Amino acid sequence: MIKIKTQKIFDSEVVVPGSKSYTHRILIAAALSDGICTITNGLRSEDTLLTLSALRQMGITIDVLDDRFVVHGEKGKLKPCDDPVYLGNSGTSMRLLTAVASLGQGRYTLAGIKRMEERPIQDLLDGLVQLGVTANSINNTGCPPVEIKGGHVAGGSVALRCGVSSQFLSALLLIAPYTQNGVEINIIEGPVSKPYVDMTVDVMEELGVEVKRNGYEQFSVAGGQIYTAGLYNVEPDCSQAGYFWAAAAITGSKIKVNGTTHKTRQGDVRLTQLFENMGCKINHETDGISVTGGSLGAITADMADMPDMVPTLAVVAAFADGTTVIKNVGHLKAKESDRLGSVVNELSKMGIEASCSDTGMIVKGGNPKGAEIDTYGDHRMAMSFALAGLKVPGIIIRGEKCVEKSFPNFWDVFEELYRR
Repeated sequence: MIKIKTQKIFDSEVVVPGSKSYTHRILIAAALSDGICTITNGLRSEDTLLTLSALRQMGITIDVLDDRFVVHGEKGKLKPCDDPVYLGNSGTSMRLLTAVASLGQGRYTLAGIKRMEERPIQDLLDGLVQLGVTANSINNTGCPPVEIKGGHVAGGSVALRCGVSSQFLSALLLIAPYTQNGVEINIIEGPVSKPYVDMTVDVMEELGVEVKRNGYEQFSVAGGQIYTAGLYNVEPDCSQAGYFWAAAAITGSKIKVNGTTHKTRQGDVRLTQLFENMGCKINHETDGISVTGGSLGAITADMADMPDMVPTLAVVAAFADGTTVIKNVGHLKAKESDRLGSVVNELSKMGIEASCSDTGMIVKGGNPKGAEIDTYGDHRMAMSFALAGLKVPGIIIRGEKCVEKSFPNFWDVFEELYRR
């Protein structure tokens, strides 16, 4: 466990790692590409290294150097895996690689920790079946572990549900260029978290694949295309930046996250707009976005497109005047923890009145007090609740090492806030 120091926070500039979501997607596209791809500023965290390890298990050579990944693409050809592909609790890895495995040879088993066996994936399996792939939930629960029979993927038309995760759509899009007949995806539910779809399309187009779309309702990718090898840079992760913007909101200081921009496709950058609505000052500078804290007021926020930021906003809302309402985030119940219930439980320990429904959360601002915070093995719980300790004495984070899932040096960067 770690006890958060409550002391003055100075105006700061911080650097956060490369985007986790972009790193997953670029690693996969590079592995399927026509040559050697160099990826700079890629995130090295528990989750992304699970994706990297799985790709190696499928026969892809990946060199991990000091400042870059070098991926030797095999033009969509993957080797059989005799042993199960272990993916821990990385939902992104599980969903994206379940589709990727269909391009390989033989049967692939993809598995993870016990919590992974509670995270739904049936809608993706149904989509793969419509493409001619044999794809099953081994325990017939609609959750991992899954078994995929690799080989010829014909392609065709898919009616896809994305009400649980937009990654079901991203997974099918990433493999679509390697199908024989191409893929047309018609969305019949969702997608939630739309910006993640935009990020997937962005990666595909940057690597030379054409994606035709009608908003978020229909996507079409011609078969016989191939990702083009090259040099690709991963932009800073806006979800990781969000913790430091939130630190500014809570403490009244000014914190800039270098390299961030409002032009990004990452939906989490919109957290700055919510902080502005709460009373903070936002400055879009040439080399980053800064937030300066102010007198905080409650807001009503639709966070469907930035669900990972819900714990962060909820903690900030605990310090605001009034009742904050967070809407359209029911899919958070299927994250690393039941993230809605987990946030409410821990805010209650701090003396904050909060409740959740199947679709959202209500937080009544007040005077938070110190508490031992359980993280439920959820990295975003640990990082979000650490922020409260900047202003409230007695905040202790249990299971603090779970941040390695997405931000291994979080505590080092967090410590820099105390320094001039």
